[in-house]
Amino acid sequence: MRLNKGFVAAAAAAVMVLGLTACTDSSAPAVDVETPAAFDEGTTMKKLADAGEITIGTKFDQPLFGLANPDNVPEGFDAEIGKLVAAKLGIQPDKIKWVETVSANREPFIQNGQVDLVVATYTINDARKQVVSFAGPYYQAGQDLLVLDGNPDGIQSVDDLAGKSVCTVSGSTSEKNVLQYTSDIIATDTYSNCLEPLRNGTVAAVTTDNVILAGLADQNEGEFEVVGKPFTEEPYGIGLALDDTEFRTFINDVLQDAEDDGTWDKLWEKTAGKILDTPTPPTIDRY
Repeated sequence: MRLNKGFVAAAAAAVMVLGLTACTDSSAPAVDVETPAAFDEGTTMKKLADAGEITIGTKFDQPLFGLANPDNVPEGFDAEIGKLVAAKLGIQPDKIKWVETVSANREPFIQNGQVDLVVATYTINDARKQVVSFAGPYYQAGQDLLVLDGNPDGIQSVDDLAGKSVCTVSGSTSEKNVLQYTSDIIATDTYSNCLEPLRNGTVAAVTTDNVILAGLADQNEGEFEVVGKPFTEEPYGIGLALDDTEFRTFINDVLQDAEDDGTWDKLWEKTAGKILDTPTPPTIDRY
């Protein structure tokens, strides 16, 4: 069943996957791996292209965006965006090392050099720009609320959260945003861990980006519903090392070309588009 556009787009999880890293035999990308033009010496592109491999951080528990398959390899729109960048560097999908990232460790993983990129439902904001750089955005989401099917508490918008408990992920933009409406927060490491508190009434709602909530509702048919009143704008970007301007420009060019030639639509339809309508890609911010 295709979800209503009001929910926007996809992902998050009923599956907890153990293990932090996975080297992959991932399925072929929706784009061909290219022999890239010569890159300038000293650039990240040159280093990665010469090595023939790349390390990408993504989430492993979010259906349609980044969900680990039985081989512990992530699949979804974020994973395809990562494979797109790798392909433009001449890197085969089986030479991508996928590292599981959660909201709280995305900046440290980039800063410590544990990953070359993070593509993980990663909202671009000014605070994060102080410690990492962003390419994109490649998708526009918005924060919303997930409630029990039938909405027994009658939550119509974020303004109805006063005096109610809400579950979200520690260190996420969602946690910071919802604190303006309620101080009764249960914070955990993954959104999938918010499902049981919602089921048993410990919390009245789960909050994060509508794409993630739509994935939760779809994965647990008949249990939950999305309120459908997003109260923020969440531009998803690709995180990389601070001030690596050449690499950021390269990735932005890759994303722009994908939007212009229809590849972005192709990647969406291969993943989140199996359930959700195809949105218009956002304008890339070349800050």
